[in-house]
Amino acid sequence: MSTFSSLNEIKKGSNINWDNEPYVVMEAHFVRMQQRKPVMQTKLKHLITGKILEYSFKPGDKVEEADMSRDKANYLYKDENFAYFMDNKSYEQFQLPLATIGNKIKFLKDGTDVDVLYYESNAVSIDMPIKMNFKVTSAPPGTKGDSASNVTKQIILETGAVINAPLFVKEGETITVNTDTEEYVGRA
Repeated sequence: MSTFSSLNEIKKGSNINWDNEPYVVMEAHFVRMQQRKPVMQTKLKHLITGKILEYSFKPGDKVEEADMSRDKANYLYKDENFAYFMDNKSYEQFQLPLATIGNKIKFLKDGTDVDVLYYESNAVSIDMPIKMNFKVTSAPPGTKGDSASNVTKQIILETGAVINAPLFVKEGETITVNTDTEEYVGRA
């Protein structure tokens, strides 16, 4: 594990060890106030529990890069508490709590390949493909005369996710969705 030598190295998306716990940096802002030492104000998300922590790192704070690794896995299914995956190399199955996965679960289809983030050989989080194709299972018809720009309607995807889409999207079509922003991108 390497130690960050200056506050400037703490950036959004960095995986760090803080108080012997793994965090991902969600936000990082360098702040310098008059007659005070500069600080790096951060918003950290715990990689195992998902709790959010706001902390200001000061010069001299020892922050280590977390010992993380990534591997591919295949999404299998979910129950009330867990989502189940299969490692693409060893074919071993493992589970992650739904609370850890968060809103990403509504975009997981059977057989979807995901990147699994491991901390000390334990799966702690997943990263999904940014853009994925979904079949529209329910889409109310657009109202005639509703042609103002940026008018949307709520549609339901094959996974049960509800998103906003343009009026022309119909039931049965396949569309592309950005899984990070949960927004309609275009027709597939």
